[in-house]
Amino acid sequence: MVDSPVGAASWVRRFHPSSEAEFQLLCFPHSGGSASFFFPFSRDLSPAMDVWAVQYPGRQDRRAEPNIPHIHELADHIAESVGPQLDRPYALFGHSMGATLAYEVALRLQEAGQEPETLFVSGRPAPHRNVDTGLHRLSDSEIVDDIRALDGTGSEVFGDEEVLRIILPAIRSDYHAAETYQYVAGPVLNCPLRAFTGLSDPRVEVSELHHWSRHTTQSFRLDVFSGGHFYLLENHDAIVKEIQGALLPVSP
Repeated sequence: MVDSPVGAASWVRRFHPSSEAEFQLLCFPHSGGSASFFFPFSRDLSPAMDVWAVQYPGRQDRRAEPNIPHIHELADHIAESVGPQLDRPYALFGHSMGATLAYEVALRLQEAGQEPETLFVSGRPAPHRNVDTGLHRLSDSEIVDDIRALDGTGSEVFGDEEVLRIILPAIRSDYHAAETYQYVAGPVLNCPLRAFTGLSDPRVEVSELHHWSRHTTQSFRLDVFSGGHFYLLENHDAIVKEIQGALLPVSP
């Protein structure tokens, strides 16, 4: 079953809706990613958590919509659409570009009086450490080579020219959004911040994740796992356990 809360239908996919869940967890995909990336999270965190996987325009069932190549614009749309539907304690989880976007959405929701319980960020430098490495200016073939090197998408995708034509505009748009993002100094989050990363991630040094501590007034913790940029695929069970441990009360 795939569902979307009323008022957030364009932006959220719920694969295992749970109206009785203690928490709502908003999940933000990586560059070129889609809501379905978080299907396993939804499956394994349900029914205690109602996972809301964000669906960016320009992919899957939103393929006909124009991509939005700007983090701040994306964050504005998501916060405006999702905020009114948050009726329980909630947290946010973002991987790669999704980490920066989750942070910006969290700031907007906090400003609106809806403070999150926790922000989980994964595989991404802190907002004030963002660097434009020029990936969005690569040729199509160079972008394909780059993604292959990250092992983020099944290799069969890159042998299908039709599929490539469909997904490359979204990937390039997301690369642009991630690389041209400009941090704006201001209020910080008032919730705990948890950072995850892969030890061998070619995108970001482990030391970069420590800089996220600057963006919260509350506790900060970094967990490092084996693997590269998509370390969370091979460490899925461990990540799920960390999220559960951070948000759910310990059973007696």
